[in-house]
Amino acid sequence: MRHFTPEEAIAALPVVRPLVERLVATRRDQRAARQGLDPARRAVPTNGGGVHPATANDLRDRSGAATASLGQIVDEITGLGVQVKDLDIGLVDFPAIHPATGETVLLCWRLGEETITHWHGLDEGFAGRKPLPFA
Repeated sequence: MRHFTPEEAIAALPVVRPLVERLVATRRDQRAARQGLDPARRAVPTNGGGVHPATANDLRDRSGAATASLGQIVDEITGLGVQVKDLDIGLVDFPAIHPATGETVLLCWRLGEETITHWHGLDEGFAGRKPLPFA
């Protein structure tokens, strides 16, 4: 597992941010396609219910393409050593070593934040965020 210093994690944001933006947008597309697909799937077997089979096929294809794209984007992000935590809000963590304890902690960043300003322990999650610098 790669460990980042806060400075290294902040320096990685120009690469990570656009990937996370794509991740959130693709997830939104996937959800929209799936939400349209569920009623279409129920309607088509019951004589269409007003849903054209081509529409159901298009929604299925869009959902599948978005799912595949999500996998690729997640692979790109994790390939940088960054952990993806939430696809919907664009939450990622950068593993780091706490300078006082030597324990692995996570530098926490979410889409919309200008920079990395918080960290948390491995078992604490987003709700347990503490401000940088490390205390």
